[in-house]
This record gives sequence, structure tokens and C-alpha cells, in this order.
Amino acid sequence: MNTHDPSTPALAARRPPTPVVDRMRAQGAWNPLWDGLHEMDPAWTEQYMAMAMQPWTSGVLEPKFIELLCIAVDASATHMYGPGVRRHIRTALDLGATPAEILEVLKLATLVGVHACNMGVPLLVEELAAREKRSHDGN
Repeated sequence: MNTHDPSTPALAARRPPTPVVDRMRAQGAWNPLWDGLHEMDPAWTEQYMAMAMQPWTSGVLEPKFIELLCIAVDASATHMYGPGVRRHIRTALDLGATPAEILEVLKLATLVGVHACNMGVPLLVEELAAREKRSHDGN
């Protein structure tokens, strides 16, 4: 038995309470990809999740709006987390979001991907011009 193994009785006994993580699991809001992080550092994971859950707990934003934001984040090209998109679409619909509102959010989320073209196309044009110049200079 390794003393650094988080499953050892001594370390398990010192595990801090994780009410936010436990609530997220019970509500189906927990991503199983976070299991390893939680096992390695439950206290930090709890603090992070408490901070991440602030929009739901603060009451500043309406729950439907939060769910629409979550759809945008999970559907964006930088995240693309299908289970989260599905869960947040269901919850948004349950909270009264219309299919049209959700579609608009998905259309807005696609704008994140266009930045690859905004950056990449000018670079492609520059490289093609440089290549063309080199081929003319070489002749």
C-alpha cells in the first residue's frame, strides 16, 4: 500500500467534506471527467466547484439565462461537451426557454469558431504571397 494513495484509510479519513461536489453529483451536474481531479485534491475541487456554481447560487441571473449560457459554453468549438449541451438544453426547456432561443444561442456559439478563419486566412494569404515572391525571385 502506497502512503500517497488517496484510497488509503489514513488519507480517506482526512478527506474534507465536499457538499458542493456531492450536490452536483446528486443533481446530475457532475462531469465524470472530473473524478480524477476530485480524487487527487478534493479540497481544491470543492473550492473550484463552489466558485463555478456561483451563478446558480447568487440569484443575480435568472436560471433560464444561466442554462442558455451553459449551452453556449458546452457547444462552443473550444469545449464541445455533448452531455453538457444535452443536459442544459433539457433544463433550459424545463425553465421555459423556447427552441428559437436555444437555436440563437447555438448560432452565437458558432462565432467562436470563426476566429480560426479570422486569424488563419490572413496568415495563409501572407504565406502564399511570400511563396509567390520567392518563386519569382528564384527565376
